[in-house]
This record gives sequence, C-alpha cells and structure tokens, in this order.
Amino acid sequence: MNDTSCGFTRCLMAAFALGVSLSACTTVETQSFNVQKNTTVESAQISTDADFSKYDRLLAEDMGIFFPQNSQSSDEDTQRIRQIFRTAFIAELQGYDIVQEAGPRTMAVQASLIDLRNSSGAPMPEMRRAVRDIAAPGSIIFLMEMKDSESGAILARAADSATAPTLAATAGSDTDWSSVQGAAEKWAALFRQFLDANLGR
Repeated sequence: MNDTSCGFTRCLMAAFALGVSLSACTTVETQSFNVQKNTTVESAQISTDADFSKYDRLLAEDMGIFFPQNSQSSDEDTQRIRQIFRTAFIAELQGYDIVQEAGPRTMAVQASLIDLRNSSGAPMPEMRRAVRDIAAPGSIIFLMEMKDSESGAILARAADSATAPTLAATAGSDTDWSSVQGAAEKWAALFRQFLDANLGR
C-alpha cells in the first residue's frame, strides 16, 4: 500500500474512532462506534448498540456516487456505474431475503462510491456529513453502510480503497469498464464477507 493510501487509512480510522454526530430536527445525538480489527475490509466500525440478531432481510438502497464538481462523470456513465455495482452486489447477496420496503426485521444497506482523486479540497454540500468526515482529497473509497431500515440508525460501516476503477472524471478520459466491473465484484465480495461475519451466517 502506498503512502497516500496509508495516510488515508489512518485518517479514516481516526474518524471512525471518534464516532459520528447525527442530527434530527434540533436535537443532536452522538452515536458511538467500535473500530473493528482484522476484518476483510480496510476499515470497519460497528455501533456499540447494534443488535444484528433482529434482522433477517435486507433492503438495498440506491447507491450514492460522489465526484468533485469539476470532475464529474457524465450522467450516462454514472448510471452505468451504479447499475454495475448494484448487479454485482445483488449477485453476492444470494441467500439473503431481499425486500423492497422497510420493516422492523429489515436492515437497509447503502453503498457509496466517493472519488476525490481530482479534488482540490473544495466543499461538496451534496455529500452527507458522515461521508464527508471519512473522505480525504486525493482518495477513492467504497463505503457500505448498514442501517435500521425504519429509524435510519447506522449499525455498521465498512470502507475500502484498495481497488480503484478508472473513471472518466477528467476531460478527454474514458471509463475503463472492465476495471469498474472488477472493482464492483471485489467490493461486493468483501462486503458479503463482512455482512456474513456480523450477521452470523
């Protein structure tokens, strides 16, 4: 792993160790997390009050894709990236009961691809604070969040930056679709292992 990746990982782990502040109306609630070691993913955290035993089905939410404003992929490419990742993850989730609606026994899972390799450090207001806090300029990460589907409370996060697809985020560049497919399959497999470990499969 290069120095940039190592620095990013240290930044990511520090953000995880500090926990995440969640806002609801005018009340600010601090949610505590434990950093998990020896996981298949680069960085992971589990909420201190997470109870995975209550969930027996999954709700796959739409994937978030974030680029700096001056390095956006086209809408067509973004939709294709989203579909490639969704297909890879649905394939890896075979054996789980996938549902379309929230419920008391349903855990929502949401993926985010954050490509800040061409970022100048300018603010990205459309990005949620929890994502901004772990994204560093110059990096690309894949983030998976596991949430209670009804309350939206974060149960766990897993992040990895080792597999970097080539995306058409600069003028004159083309997306390498084979690298996108490979990254999607790699991250889907890592997440399946993380999910199985925490749900006791």
